Amino acid sequence: MSKLVTYFVFFLAYCFLSFNASAVLANDRELGNKNAVQYLQTDNVTNQIPYFNNRFRLDADLDEITLIFYRKSGSRPIILIRPDGSKIRVNEFDHEKVQWFDDSTFDMIKIKKPMPGPWQAVGDILPHSHILIVSDVTIEVEPLPKVVFSGETLKVEGKLFNGGEAIETPEFKKVVHLDVNFYSTNDSQYENFGAAAIKVASFRDDGRGLDEYASDNTFTGEFFLNFAAGEWQPVYLIKLPMATRELRQEPIVLQKNPVRITVDTSQDAEKPHQLHLAIDPNYVVPNSLVFQGTFTFPDRQIQPFSIMEEDSDNRTATITNTEPGIYRVNVSAFGKTITGREFRLVVPEFSFNVEMDNDLIDEKINVDGEAAVVETVSEIRIKAEQKAEQERAEALLAKQVAQEQAEKETLIIIAAGNVIVMLCAAIWFFIVRRKKKSK
Repeated sequence: MSKLVTYFVFFLAYCFLSFNASAVLANDRELGNKNAVQYLQTDNVTNQIPYFNNRFRLDADLDEITLIFYRKSGSRPIILIRPDGSKIRVNEFDHEKVQWFDDSTFDMIKIKKPMPGPWQAVGDILPHSHILIVSDVTIEVEPLPKVVFSGETLKVEGKLFNGGEAIETPEFKKVVHLDVNFYSTNDSQYENFGAAAIKVASFRDDGRGLDEYASDNTFTGEFFLNFAAGEWQPVYLIKLPMATRELRQEPIVLQKNPVRITVDTSQDAEKPHQLHLAIDPNYVVPNSLVFQGTFTFPDRQIQPFSIMEEDSDNRTATITNTEPGIYRVNVSAFGKTITGREFRLVVPEFSFNVEMDNDLIDEKINVDGEAAVVETVSEIRIKAEQKAEQERAEALLAKQVAQEQAEKETLIIIAAGNVIVMLCAAIWFFIVRRKKKSK
């Protein structure tokens, strides 16, 4: 009697699940969106009955369906069981009706005209994951600012949607890859006319870089616009294992970097060089800018510097005149645009050369009597070190060759000695033998 009651309870639970799933899909059709996102998940009570684990029902009117099953990392791909009991495996399916992509943590399966009725998935499926039906995956991102600069770094956030519904499954970030490319509009009035497409960034949801929180379903793009000014069109690419979609935004005009660097070099070893930062006020508020950067001297020593706000379109700083050679200036700027937006950007590296004085040039004469090419002190030092290293290497090589030659000569002497000994032994043996015969 108790067995009959148990079977009856199983039967009622099965009927409830089948009716509930069918009702959900039927409701979608009434809303005109039969492929919308659906999370078909068993409840806690049903999870206690192994027979009903990972079961779901597909409606008869589905033309195509894409399913994602999240499983334990490194586990084997799942096995799908149709309502008639037949199986679909990762290496055994009808390629005209089924596409299968397996990763270390998920399976994505696309099925055309799936058999209606209750299906089951068998495998190491994560206990709290959903069976996700994928329809139309899109990304929604905030528009880029109206005023952006070459060299600027932008933070852009986006959210993923599937069939018009927000995707709230953290595991989905393992399935989708988001890239951002900038395409030149090829307008001849801009500097980027004819430029190739540039991959700017990939969106991420891992809590690194400018992404604030990991797995919060907000994908963050960090755009480093270190390319030519001009008119560009941003294109957001959504890459799924079996599909690629894109979102095109309105073209933007990337303005030239608003900071220009010049240097007044000093010919007096006791006086510093003068650095000038000219600010273009057309798109930025000059007195809002602060600068942080470094000076790199000819001997490769690095000195940091900073310049705070001033009510001026020009800022200055001094660079110690250490020696002749190449000096490099790297600067980052932080300020506000005329629209009130805070920005940060990198100014293109600026370098300048301080030549030697005439007395030092006169001392550098070639052995042929011709004037040598002008070089800096640091360059001379580097070349001297390279020459010394080369001489040491040549001396070591010569020593190795001499040692090998000596070893060869030793082997020859030993071989010759052995031949002589063997020859003497043979002669002695021949003489002794003849004496014995003569007796």
